[in-house]
Formats: sequence, C-alpha cells, structure tokens
Amino acid sequence: MSETRPFDATELQREAAAAAPALLDAVRARLTDSGAEALLVTAPANVRYLSGFSSPEDGAVLVTLDDAWLITDDRYTVQAGEESWLSNQVITREIFERAAGLLEGQTLAVEADHMTIAWRADLERHLNRPVVTTQDLLRPLRMVKRPFEVAWLREAARITDVAFGQVVDATLRPGVRELDVALELERAMRAEGADGVSFEIIVASGPRSAMPHGVASHRPIEAGDLVTIDCGARVGGYHADMTRAIGVGAVQEPLRSWFDAVLAAQRAGVAAIAPGADGTVVDAAARDLLTAVGLGDAFGHSLGHGTGLDIHEGPRLSPRSKDTLAPGMVVTVEPGVYVAGTGGLRIEDLVLVTDTGGEVLSHTPKDYREVG
Repeated sequence: MSETRPFDATELQREAAAAAPALLDAVRARLTDSGAEALLVTAPANVRYLSGFSSPEDGAVLVTLDDAWLITDDRYTVQAGEESWLSNQVITREIFERAAGLLEGQTLAVEADHMTIAWRADLERHLNRPVVTTQDLLRPLRMVKRPFEVAWLREAARITDVAFGQVVDATLRPGVRELDVALELERAMRAEGADGVSFEIIVASGPRSAMPHGVASHRPIEAGDLVTIDCGARVGGYHADMTRAIGVGAVQEPLRSWFDAVLAAQRAGVAAIAPGADGTVVDAAARDLLTAVGLGDAFGHSLGHGTGLDIHEGPRLSPRSKDTLAPGMVVTVEPGVYVAGTGGLRIEDLVLVTDTGGEVLSHTPKDYREVG
C-alpha cells in the first residue's frame, strides 16, 4: 500500500476506468440495503467518483441494478465523451426529467445531503411517486482509497511540498502581504502541474494567526510573527492538505513555546496512526499532550479528517469520531493552538494508513525555523 511508483496520469485514468464496474457493483449492494432499486447521485465529488467527469457540479449519475448513466448538459458533450468511463451518457438540461424517464417503476434513492427541498419536489413530480433519502451511502467506499487514488494524492502532496519550498524562502519576510504569499503559492502549484488549489490558501500572521481559517489578507507580515500557512494542491480532483508555521525573525513567548507543544502533539498524532486505530484514540494521542501543558482549551477543532475528492471527507479524527482506520485511508493530522489577541499556529501532515502504521506524504520540514 505504501509503495511509490512513477506518476502517470493517463495510466491512473485507465486504472480508474477498469475499476469502475466493481465500484458500481459495490454501490448497488449498498443501494439494495437501503430498500431502493436506483440511485441518483448529485453530490459533485460522488459524481466524479463514479464517472470520472471533471465538471461534476454540472452533472449527475443514475445507477440502477443493471446499468449506469452520466447525465450532463450540452456544454459538456465533448468533455463527457472524453473523460467519463460510463458509456451511457445523456445530454440534457432537464436532469430530473430525463432521470425519471430512464426508470421503469423503480424506487429511486437520492442523496439527502445534496438534495434541496425544491429539487426533491421537482424530481418527485417527474416520477409521480416519492423518493427514498439516503445519507453517506458512498462514504465507506470513498474512505478507503484504491491504489490509483493514493497515487493522485501522493502527487498532490509532492506538488504542495515543491511549491512551499520554492515560495517560503523567497517571499516570507517583513513587509510582504499575506495575500502575496498565497498568490505565489498558487502560481507555483499550477506551474508544477496542479489543476488548482485544494482550498483558499490560509496565510495568517500576527494576531490573525489566532484564526484557524484565517485566509490570506492584505496584512503585511511583521518581524517576529509566527506565520501559519495552510495550503494544498489539487491534482486529478484529489486534494492535498498541509500546514506549517514559520517564524519571520525571532518569535517571542508564548508563541515560541506553543510551537514546541504543537509539534510534539502533532508527532504523537502521526505515531498513533495505524490500521484498527479508533479515530477518538488518535485524536486523544495529540490532544492529551496539549491538555497536559495547559493548552487543551486552545485546541478547539478536530485533530484531522480524510481527504480525497473532497478536501474534508471521512474518516474523522476527533473526540466524537465513530471511524476506525484501515489501510488505504488518507487523513490529516493537524493539532493547533489559538488564543485571541495573542495568536496561534497549526502543524499538519497528510498521512496514508498502511498495513503496519502510517506513511507521511507531506515532506516539507516541520521543525521550528526562522526566515526573513
């Protein structure tokens, strides 16, 4: 599971297409358990997962017990034909009407987490019967990445590392705006081969570092700031996620001590990654260390989450997690400390669960360092 191989996007796409029939059979097995005979998939990540179509926000997938269709509109006729491994493709702007027309009295399930009340009413009007609502039907399948999915994530992590290394030493210094650092990171990721960024890049300096999601602003970085940078490349639809905290000049207390505490907690969390480990136990491995030094209340979010075709997906590493880790899962490990008026930091790696433990996919150094 942890073996690396040369990155070849075309080969990975072929592997995904070859794996599609087995994946659809797995979806059908779960669909039968829900009491339905067909499933209309509208959540964009799930549409791409089942079809390979890279504009999934403008499409849907209809799965029945013996067939499957990609449904999209005429803006994507050529793209769908080139990208999707589903040979049945319906080009229409009336997705619900055409989906209903493909069913012959079958009970249809929909994704409750991605079906508005208005959409449901429109769909049921075309069907002339109620739909069955499902939640997280594809979640167990998506949590465990197949080898070609791991390869996409590994490449996304590599690009993130390369871009971070190019940009931080060259741009992170007093007087540079947070936004300028973020722009250079995105440029470097795209130049290295990324489709784009996984999310709006976080560059949080000075008092703004107390905001866990402090996206880059026009604030100039100042000498003495401990700057939190959270970024990730998106490749083939798969999202990397990495955070580092870098000192711009000498960082004063208490931030300097907080850095050491967060780093120790982060390493403990990574060390706890193993097949069979409960998400609550992994979270506690990091959280307990911060609590022991009086920083537990300053760590308000979960330790980590899965990533893949969504930046946040299962499994969860948190005090409320109900997930158990298994080989092939890819998770973040990202403890942080945040105190309003003072600042904070976070350190995060992307980690692949292997047969024997965890393989860290983020290779950017995370020990304390100063630049500028």
